[in-house]
Amino acid sequence: MALSPPSMKISFTEFMNLCEVYDKDVMGSSQIRKSGEGGRLYPSRKKTAPEKRRVKAIGGGKTAPAKDYKPRKDIGTQGAGRGTSSQREQQPTQTKGVKLSAKEQQRKAYLERKKRESSTKDEVSGKDKSIDLKKSADKLLAVKKKKEVNPNYKPAKASGLTRQERMTLHRKGETKLRNIMKDQEMSRYKKETGQDPDKKAKTKILGRVHKRMST
Repeated sequence: MALSPPSMKISFTEFMNLCEVYDKDVMGSSQIRKSGEGGRLYPSRKKTAPEKRRVKAIGGGKTAPAKDYKPRKDIGTQGAGRGTSSQREQQPTQTKGVKLSAKEQQRKAYLERKKRESSTKDEVSGKDKSIDLKKSADKLLAVKKKKEVNPNYKPAKASGLTRQERMTLHRKGETKLRNIMKDQEMSRYKKETGQDPDKKAKTKILGRVHKRMST
């Protein structure tokens, strides 16, 4: 960055305008960050156009830069677990140093006593519930016996075929079996009636074949 000669006098505004011009190395180590962009409380971490790597497919094996995400609706508000102590912690409901009257103190002591009594009752009933829950949990968590594996079981050997090839082979086998059953039913009909099956008889034969295939 070229500096002006010492003899030249510049105004404060001109000096600030000069300071806005940074080299890349200076920007990487600089502590000056923009904040409050778009109503944000903290500096924006949005990537610039050259830094973006997210793309979308547009067809034909080509890609194009993806669209930017829409700004969040809660920009400018504190997220959960953050913010000032007044937002995170319960604040006092009374002014510091205010003393209660005798009647108010009695009422406060009465309410505290009732609260302790109710919590004691809840603890007693809670113990009974916890015992019942423990019993039911023990039943659910009981170790089940594992099924014994047949010692004569032998896993099927890998065929080396792809899923599509296996399905094609399976369909061919089903077609061949269906044709065998169809011939059996045809011959059975001819043997029983002594004539070739007509259209109605063929429909019944195919129904019997389908039933045999499904069993």
